[in-house]
Amino acid sequence: MTKASIVGLCKQVRGVSVSRLARPIVVSVTTLTALFGLCAWAGLRLNSTGSLPLGIYIVSTAADANLVEFCPPEPYSQISVVRGYRNPGICPDGDDPLLKPVIAKPGDKVVFSELGLQINGVLLRNTAPRSRDSWGRPLPHFPFGTYQARSNSLWVASSYNSLSFDSRYFGPIPTGAIRNRLKALLTL
Repeated sequence: MTKASIVGLCKQVRGVSVSRLARPIVVSVTTLTALFGLCAWAGLRLNSTGSLPLGIYIVSTAADANLVEFCPPEPYSQISVVRGYRNPGICPDGDDPLLKPVIAKPGDKVVFSELGLQINGVLLRNTAPRSRDSWGRPLPHFPFGTYQARSNSLWVASSYNSLSFDSRYFGPIPTGAIRNRLKALLTL
């Protein structure tokens, strides 16, 4: 690009009024907001985190819907907010709910060790707890031990991604914290 063409481009940009740009920006933001609201109303959830495959998930009442959407319990919700593990959203703490696979339901035996989560004798891959998060900050884990999943709780964890913030760190979640059960609709 020549100096003359750069100067000409700068003059064109300076000639565009802010009011001419404001309308398309407002229309675009309004359209996107309405689209996301419509998708949420229709029971669709977009996952862009590493805990599950990227994609669209749908709210389901099916017995085999093995994914849950929940707001993490305190003090873990504040830890995830302060550390930026979640995006702004609709949970009481102001961030998005988590989407996680259910790994243990009432009656299941959970063994948690430095190797990870073992459910009914099967060690789940990528579930070993990390001592530090991706930014090098200490990341305390749930106490190692053997647990029986209780009738009012579920264990959730991602074997898809070893960096997931899940039951390795906060233990079982109360079933009352579950906002919805989900199934994959379209994933990459």
